[in-house]
Amino acid sequence: MELFENSNLLPEVQQAIKEMGFERPTEIQSQAIPFLLANKRDLIALAQTGTGKTAAFGLPIISKIDLSNSTPQALIICPTRELCLQIERDLKNFGKYLPLNTLAVYGGASINDQLTWLRRGVHIIVATPGRLVDIINRGKVNLSQVSYLVLDEADEMLNMGFQEDIDTILEQTPENKQTLLFSATMPQEVRRIANNYMINPEEITIGTKNSGAETVSHHAYIVHSKDRYVALKRLADYYPDIYGIVFCRTRQETKDIADKLMSDGYNADALHGDLSQAQRDYVMKKFRNKNLQILVATDVAARGLDVQNLSHVINFSIPDDIETYTHRSGRTGRAGKEGISIAILNLKEKGKLKQIERLIKKTFEIKQVPDGKEICNIKILDLIEKIKSVEVNEEKIGSFMKSINNAFADMSKEEIIQHFVSYEFNRILEYYENAPDINVDSSRESGRERDRDGRNRRDRDKGNTGEERKDRVERGERRERRFEDVDRSNYTRFFINVGKKEDLDKSKMLKLLNEHANDRDIQYGAIDILKSFSFFEVDSKYTSKILSSFAHATYQGRPISVEIAQAPTGKAARGSKNDFIKGDNYTSKYSRDTDRRDRGGSDRRDRSNSYERGFKSSGRRNKNSDGGGRKRY
Repeated sequence: MELFENSNLLPEVQQAIKEMGFERPTEIQSQAIPFLLANKRDLIALAQTGTGKTAAFGLPIISKIDLSNSTPQALIICPTRELCLQIERDLKNFGKYLPLNTLAVYGGASINDQLTWLRRGVHIIVATPGRLVDIINRGKVNLSQVSYLVLDEADEMLNMGFQEDIDTILEQTPENKQTLLFSATMPQEVRRIANNYMINPEEITIGTKNSGAETVSHHAYIVHSKDRYVALKRLADYYPDIYGIVFCRTRQETKDIADKLMSDGYNADALHGDLSQAQRDYVMKKFRNKNLQILVATDVAARGLDVQNLSHVINFSIPDDIETYTHRSGRTGRAGKEGISIAILNLKEKGKLKQIERLIKKTFEIKQVPDGKEICNIKILDLIEKIKSVEVNEEKIGSFMKSINNAFADMSKEEIIQHFVSYEFNRILEYYENAPDINVDSSRESGRERDRDGRNRRDRDKGNTGEERKDRVERGERRERRFEDVDRSNYTRFFINVGKKEDLDKSKMLKLLNEHANDRDIQYGAIDILKSFSFFEVDSKYTSKILSSFAHATYQGRPISVEIAQAPTGKAARGSKNDFIKGDNYTSKYSRDTDRRDRGGSDRRDRSNSYERGFKSSGRRNKNSDGGGRKRY
């Protein structure tokens, strides 16, 4: 099928899609549409997101449905409300010249309104699993005449935990229906559904099974964990026209990264599960209209999003399930356009790259995070190109030219350009002036990995295997990660006398720091929230600003005390890695006083417990405590 007009689709459907600008079908459409128009066999179609799957099943279903029968004849199940609404909107457009009734059934909207439309009669239901099961349990939907069942993004639905709901729904449909399963990947769970609920299905694979889109390039940047956000900022600056999604692992990480980007002046916002439907719709409207350049999202929140022309997908955190990477990267490079999928990772995550490469059958290009000079050059040239492309209205600006020329009369062309660039870029030039190289020295780190491998081999030779060895290796990796992520030379560590007792967390701490310091160029390091007080790290050149900013500050009505945490003493002062890892050797007067109070209470409890056991306490401190009866961390 080279053209839609040569297909056996209804004339009304062909007219609608022609007005939508569809002339030539995509590869999945050219294979699926003729098959579905001519056959009643089940179909498995494996293709990446954004390849035109909705039209591939929607156009033939609309062309074959009995419009005189208002009982649901087609049921389309999809993972999210966004995809549900998108599919239903597309079906309405495909069938706008037909008396076609469609209904989107999803959570977050009035179930009573949906039940009202069901009573009036619909031809096609597009539903999310949870809400449809709710309506089935109420006995308010009749699925006995469903002739076409579509499972769209089946792998995503199973990843989201809809296995039981899908089983419940499929059991309500007749055995003689035609089942169509569309998926980007084919894990065992999807294969199980195919085996249990499909009869001799035809299988169509676009590209290579479980592979990434051919139009997507895959880049990897390797940095220390503490430099992930710095790397993200540099990439956002290096690609000034970026229009993309930044994927994070958790809701909290999503909030934190979005807050940081917005505080630093980037055109960004967050999409996560804590947003109401109205907030979610507002964020997505801004993003679709390109009023936002960067959307920071979790995988669950972004599922089913249909946003065209994304230039980049950035994995701020590599997903735990490597198949999720395929879905993330598939959101760019759609409709034949090129896109870039970026992974920001630390050395310990390099092994996952190999796993992903085997899955997508593509190789990552290991790239260097751009330095300050490269970024400044890119941004200046980008501004110049935009200025050159501005349409000049000589009629409107002509009356001002004499005044403008007079104002610049004593300056040369070169001086005017220098002043103009300085006016626009002084801040970013200053920010990147002494920007350090944050790329990891792979050769040096590979030596560390070889050393660890050697130790592991020696352990095996000595017979140290099993849980004991596993625990020891995990403890060592945690220690190395903690030490690796703290750059003690460039940051000053501060003590602040508020903590978890005041309901403080990392997000609130960042907000507190930004409110009082009021400088988006400040770089913050590690933040440790404890029970009665906390620590935070700041780029050392802002030390005096932090102290002056909090001189008379309050939090929840109580005065805030911010001090420079005292440097470590003893071996820790000489940079001993092990001593630094054993515990937080930085203290303040407030924390020392707290420790003394805790130590007094602990010693009293120890003596009391000793007398109860019939022994006289020696009063000596436990060698594993920090002097206050508390275990070191």
